[in-house]
Amino acid sequence: MINQLSWKVGGQQGEGIESTGEIFSIALNRMGYYLYGYRHFSSRIKGGHTNNKIRVSTTQVRSISDDLDILVAFDQETIDVNYKELHDDGIIIADSKFNPKQPEDTKAVLYAVPFTEIATELGTSLMKNMVAIGATSAILDLDITVFEEVVQEIFGRKGQQVVEKNMQAIRAGFEFMKEKLGNIQTMQLEKADGKKRMFMIGNDAIALGALAGGCRFMAAYPITPASEIMEYLIKKLPALGGTVIQTEDEIAAVTMAIGANYGGVRAITASAGPGLSLKMEAIGLSGITETPLVIIDTQRGGPSTGLPTKQEQSDLMAMIYGTHGEIPKIVIAPSTVEEAFYDTAEALNLAEEYQCPVIVLSDLQLSLGKQTVEPLDIDKVEIRRGKLVTEDLPEIENKGYFKRYEVTEDGVSPRVIPGVKNGIHHVTGVEHDETGKPSESAANRIVQMSKRLRKIENVKFKTPVHKNAPHEEADLLIVGFISTRGAIEEAMVRLEKDGIKTNHAHIRLIHPFPTDEMLPLVKSAKKIVVVENNATGQLANIMKMNVGHADKITKLLKFDGNPFLPHEIHTKCKELFLDGNI
Repeated sequence: MINQLSWKVGGQQGEGIESTGEIFSIALNRMGYYLYGYRHFSSRIKGGHTNNKIRVSTTQVRSISDDLDILVAFDQETIDVNYKELHDDGIIIADSKFNPKQPEDTKAVLYAVPFTEIATELGTSLMKNMVAIGATSAILDLDITVFEEVVQEIFGRKGQQVVEKNMQAIRAGFEFMKEKLGNIQTMQLEKADGKKRMFMIGNDAIALGALAGGCRFMAAYPITPASEIMEYLIKKLPALGGTVIQTEDEIAAVTMAIGANYGGVRAITASAGPGLSLKMEAIGLSGITETPLVIIDTQRGGPSTGLPTKQEQSDLMAMIYGTHGEIPKIVIAPSTVEEAFYDTAEALNLAEEYQCPVIVLSDLQLSLGKQTVEPLDIDKVEIRRGKLVTEDLPEIENKGYFKRYEVTEDGVSPRVIPGVKNGIHHVTGVEHDETGKPSESAANRIVQMSKRLRKIENVKFKTPVHKNAPHEEADLLIVGFISTRGAIEEAMVRLEKDGIKTNHAHIRLIHPFPTDEMLPLVKSAKKIVVVENNATGQLANIMKMNVGHADKITKLLKFDGNPFLPHEIHTKCKELFLDGNI
């Protein structure tokens, strides 16, 4: 009896690997289990190794597991690439079609099951993934009726005969495996609590958060791993009176979003690193015209096309400093799917309140990793539009222009949208005076630049740092951002068992940097390890710039395209401690 399972299915891209994992995980989610899934896939439509690793637990999980209980293989490459993750009691279920060979250096048991043969006998080899699900269910002693509802939802539009054929494939795989196992005791999951919870990827949560936050327009260009945000909103926005435009390029996308916001419609755009590079000049336009703008950056491996389907966190410096010149900008970084929902809604508020670009920084693991989510509370979402003026203004003496860029103490000026009577003003990308008229006056430049930058001196963000700091004085402070949170949390538990007093800070407001929140944690720690998926330690360098104490900071970096595993963080931190470096 186990309370946690790690299961992986792999094969060639285009063989139904994703749908296998999807059907398996949705069914277990509906049984009340907590799940965390991560898909490794190639940057091509068909061919190349792909796998889907799913963690199933009776308690909440936020990271990929270190090891593997069951590996389902549709080809030998899947075994060769992934078998080392299997623990000694692990199981390989492989399609007998390719005559699977068990590596000599593993104690895992190999079962050859005729996935393709059984599926073909039932009508089509395409159902071999359903046979594999049945075989997995036999090992776990699952009641296969749990798959009926899921199969109906996925294949129902193709007709009841297709639904029944797929269920027959699941039953056939189950019966074959049961017969093969005989009286062998395998593994059985502890019963889940049966509660209904959401099961979604981070991109869906971001899109849903945009909807809840009042977004009614999106302009975007398809790019991995951001495209699901656009795809979700294409389905949902029209029902709320909104629309999505797939633009010809990234520059058109961001300028359309700026135009929509200027017109008073809450609008977003979403992209990844290469797209953000193209958007940079327009981000500067948003900054100097003080037009609200929300941009989602789902980071992936760079530079250039880089590793478009792999994990990385290397856009941080670009998102803070990428624009030429200096503008006010806010960068926030949710660390869970739940936070992705609430933070995206809040980003729309911040953009209007501070009248500047707001970047929601995600990464491939958070954006595409599918996980169990507790019910989201729409009542926690509020709409705040800042100093937006929508009613007619009093007539200005001498038919003057409205002071759209009026110098104020907090740096935020009254804002009007087109059509507001007596709100006429210039809008230009060159430096300008309070009414927007171009001005190259040195005195005006200083006043307007200072006004714009003053806006973000006191940004109010509810949770700038997620803290788990049980120790007033810690041996170690682990710092991370975005999707590394789950792996850090598990590593922290293990370090505590090793007798290492550990605190954890996950930074959610990246810029302006939450110095006041971080400095006490930094001062009270003997040593700091900053965990990030890039090669240069960008977050660590940002910390050094803002809180100092560079002598305490050690970088733990991973930039091979894969997410951190808990044991990697635990092992490295423990090594540093035992070596006397901490």
